[in-house]
Amino acid sequence: MSDDIESAVKTFILTEFLPGEDPAELTMATPLITGGILDSIATLKLVMFLEERWHVKLAAHETSPDHLDTIAQVADLVRSKQA
Repeated sequence: MSDDIESAVKTFILTEFLPGEDPAELTMATPLITGGILDSIATLKLVMFLEERWHVKLAAHETSPDHLDTIAQVADLVRSKQA
């Protein structure tokens, strides 16, 4: 079950922001924000996706690279909100 969040986030990022890219290139540790995959608008789209999909609410400070820079960090944040 823990892989559900990671795989859903990965699929979302590939579909929305990296169409046509090799899914193998996007790992749990790929830098999303600091690596330039997500800009500010894309980060907001990701936050909206997370909030809608898992019915969580992210605080403003949680939408930074400190919390959303890798798929693993995103999944950890969602899980912490569900607890």
